[in-house]
Amino acid sequence: MVVHDLRAYAQANDGRLYHYRDNTGLEVDAIIEYSWREWAAIEVKLGYKEVELAERNLLKLRDERVDAEVVGQPAFLAVITGTEYGYTLPSGVHVIPLATLTV
Repeated sequence: MVVHDLRAYAQANDGRLYHYRDNTGLEVDAIIEYSWREWAAIEVKLGYKEVELAERNLLKLRDERVDAEVVGQPAFLAVITGTEYGYTLPSGVHVIPLATLTV
């Protein structure tokens, strides 16, 4: 359901949705790439206990896997989760409640 909503949002904004996995096992649920060379990375986790792992994956992708000189810094990094409240972690990763997604 989340991927469907993200894909609809991306397509409505001239973007494409991808999944990321590399040879080290790092996996990120959704990468949105926009035609104007902006991108974002999103992890989907149902429970709040998994937010920390999702944050680590997103930061590792941004800091260790992506060449920012080639593709730029992400527009945002986010974890979509089943929690009730949205907030931003000290790292800048946004935690977004599933219930706020609307298409």
